[in-house]
Order: sequence, then structure tokens, then C-alpha cells
Amino acid sequence: MNKGTVLVVEDDKAIQNLIGTTLEIFDYNYLISSNAKDGILKATSHNPDVIILDLGLPDMDGLEVIRKIRSFSLVPIIIVSARTDNADKITALDAGADDYLTKPFNTEELLARVRVSMRHKMQSTQVQPQNNIFTNGNLKIDYDTNCVYVNDNVVHLTAIEYKLLCLLAKNIGKVLTHNHIKQEIWQDGNGCDSQLSLRVFVTNLRKKLNASDYIITHIGIGYRMLNVPNVNE
Repeated sequence: MNKGTVLVVEDDKAIQNLIGTTLEIFDYNYLISSNAKDGILKATSHNPDVIILDLGLPDMDGLEVIRKIRSFSLVPIIIVSARTDNADKITALDAGADDYLTKPFNTEELLARVRVSMRHKMQSTQVQPQNNIFTNGNLKIDYDTNCVYVNDNVVHLTAIEYKLLCLLAKNIGKVLTHNHIKQEIWQDGNGCDSQLSLRVFVTNLRKKLNASDYIITHIGIGYRMLNVPNVNE
């Protein structure tokens, strides 16, 4: 059973073969592009479910590829790059990438990132139910009443904690950088003056949800909400 189509934009033949073979073994369709121009063309013509993108392409920097694709598509983009500096990761994520994996990488981890991105795309394209309720594992957010539940018990959050939770929930599976979160939560930039302050809000939110596995930390970069299975299912 085919699980979706992945576009791999990578100029290294050995890595092309590694990713392509891995995707094929696990029943994904895949397309290969060795340069940015062909990758953008395939992104427009084949409508892939996920894009795996190298930043060091021969004809265009991967950051520009992200910006061009984001001008017409919200397809999840996973960066696979030899650039290991946190500043590069943050720049790519702020440009519109959804995830970042450094070379050399573990193929099992790459597949896990692809699965998360696939689920993220499915959730983002689904029609919102009439009651406008978000569920993830035993977590439930009722956007109409601004109420949060864990195991059907009400969780009392501050206004900032609720905004932070909703932001992560609406971007489930996507890494959000510290700067992006602060801009979304505190638009004037005056409410959160450091990463430490944001960390305190995240720590309090985790404690109130009583489940640290809902929100994971990408050290030096930001935070992501994971898809969590419902233990009652």
C-alpha cells in the first residue's frame, strides 16, 4: 500500500540512492531532483506530500528554494543538510521549513520525520469539525470555549499558556523557533525578553498537561508538539 509521494531534492548521488531505496522499501513513491530548478518544477507539477531538501544545491541555495516553494505551497519541507550550526537551522525553519536533520543521519529517524510530516499535512488539510475541537492523544482543546482537557479533566491555563498551546497544536509536528513563537505570542516583543522566559512558560505548560511527551525541545532552536496516540484506543 503506497503511503504518499516524497520529493527528494539532493545533488549527492550516494545520498539520493540511500534515501530513495529507504523510501521504496517502506512503500513511498519518490521523485529525485539533483538541482533547485528541477526540484521547484517537480514541486509545482507533481504536488508531493513531503519534500526532503538539501541546502547546498549547485544552482541555488536551499533557503531560496524554501522561499520559492512557500510562495505557492504549504507542503511539509524536511531539511537534510551538512550545515550543523544552530543559526543555519533557525534560518531554515524561519524561512518556512518544517523540520531539520543533519548529515550523516539515521534512516529510521528520517522515516519518522517523514511520517510526522505526512500526518501534519493530513491534519492541516482536514475540514475543521463544527465544534472546532482539537485532539491529540488524551489532550483536547475546545477552541470555541477556550477550554483545555487532559483525560477529560479541565486544565486551568493562563492566557499566555493557552496561546502557546494553541500555537503548537495548530502547527503539530512542526518545529517552531524561539523567535517565531515570541513573535506570535508577544507581537510587540515586550512580553518575553529571553529564551529563558519562554522556557519557563513551556515548563509550566508541560507540568499542567502532566505529559512531557506532548512538547519536545529542540535545544537552541525551539519546540514542537508531537502526535501522541490515545492510550485508551
